[in-house]
Amino acid sequence: MLFPEWVEPMAATLTQERFTGPEWTFERKFDGIRLLAFRRGTDVQLLSRNRLPRSCPPVAKAIARLPVHDVILDGELTWGHGGMAYHVFDVVWLDGRDVTQVPLDERRALLAKLPIEPPLARVTEITEPEPWDRACSEGWEGVIAKRRDSLYEHRRSRHWLKMKCEASREFFVGGFTDPQRSRVGLGALLVGYFDQEDFVFAGKVGTGFDTKLLLELRARLDTAEIPKSPFTKATGLPRVRAHWVRPEVVVEVSFIEWTVHGKLRHSRLRGVR
Repeated sequence: MLFPEWVEPMAATLTQERFTGPEWTFERKFDGIRLLAFRRGTDVQLLSRNRLPRSCPPVAKAIARLPVHDVILDGELTWGHGGMAYHVFDVVWLDGRDVTQVPLDERRALLAKLPIEPPLARVTEITEPEPWDRACSEGWEGVIAKRRDSLYEHRRSRHWLKMKCEASREFFVGGFTDPQRSRVGLGALLVGYFDQEDFVFAGKVGTGFDTKLLLELRARLDTAEIPKSPFTKATGLPRVRAHWVRPEVVVEVSFIEWTVHGKLRHSRLRGVR
């Protein structure tokens, strides 16, 4: 089998869901540069996910010392107070064999046999019941959830999921949209916050509900309906299928960040006060 000059890296899909299960494994999400390491004989090449060469002599030397003839490693390059580190989380080729069609657990077993030494670092499994809580408490960017049986796909996949650390704050509900398709109760909450005299529209919240909560919220909001939007400072308000309510109901919302337009990005309902 010919040693490949390039391998399109597998990418994780961002999710707002939070879950665990025996079929999933979790690891730290590093905030660095995705790096594929190609070693054939004594030659080592380090390439970014855009196929650009990277010069990291300490990493290249450590890979050259591995007791293999040829290997392709996947990982993340970071810099910190302790210096440079290449966090290896996958192996896609090993000694003449393409292992992309081998399940993740088996690829990890192959990786575990390699004597990895600094500045190489082995990415370990996180076993806490709620790994995203550990990530946020330790100041990480988040966690990656991976299906144990996942093959190495050369694309963005839902078999690898990114759970980023979220900010959280309370907002007032100023309206809601009608449900679509099989959804019941309501589609999304339209939330905002008070800034001096203004009630500022902060965006929509459409995930984090179960059916019971959707129906309960709709019944509660129907009693507070008003004919006009209560938002006094608003861009991007929905023009159709929107209902307006007195801003009395307070909800806790998680979100990744604020957009440049002052809206919540990847928002999720955490609770109703």
